[in-house]
Amino acid sequence: MLGIGAYKQRLPQPQDALPGRAQAMSLHDAHYVHGRPLRGRPEAFAGLAQVQFGMGCFWGAERKFWSLPGVFTTAVGYSGGYTPNPTYREVCSGQTGHTEAVLVVYDPAQLAFDDLLKVFWESHDPTQGMRQGNDTGTQYRSAIYCSDEDQYRAALASRDAFQARLREAGYGEITTEIVHPAPIFYYAEDDHQQYLAKNPMGYCGLGGTGVSCPIGVAT
Repeated sequence: MLGIGAYKQRLPQPQDALPGRAQAMSLHDAHYVHGRPLRGRPEAFAGLAQVQFGMGCFWGAERKFWSLPGVFTTAVGYSGGYTPNPTYREVCSGQTGHTEAVLVVYDPAQLAFDDLLKVFWESHDPTQGMRQGNDTGTQYRSAIYCSDEDQYRAALASRDAFQARLREAGYGEITTEIVHPAPIFYYAEDDHQQYLAKNPMGYCGLGGTGVSCPIGVAT
């Protein structure tokens, strides 16, 4: 018998999702760590690539990427669901279909996509389904939302290579969503952007498997 809150383990149907709103969240458009813009204005992100990663609570996930050489900026938000411009509370209700996501904007001339994938796979447990550690619900599911076909192929190849390593270590099947084209990324509220830089003692529930992910699998 399903317990209380078990509905949060299942994605809602589109017709059952919360309606959301047309207006995007107000946002202080400067990264708290380095001051570069968060929103994807064409002139700001010209020549750069983007990808969205879902890997559990986005507070800790964002911190994994913002200081990597070659990363221009990062932001947290909601992606992969149905509700336009949701609030954090709405996403946590399990009634939007979104996962907590990190937008990573990077310079492919300085940072290979494979290196981002290695950080992604090694920083969480992608076999847990609708949870990550003690964080339970559809908003904590693992996801890679790709901006182009090359990213998509590389993500699939890295998944297959990492799956072999995980099986050797006794883990189950990877449940990560890998999607192209990427769904709309809805920026989260200001309080959540670069949360662990603003709150160094704040909660971070991420934990990897300890299994090393091979890189270079897409070449």
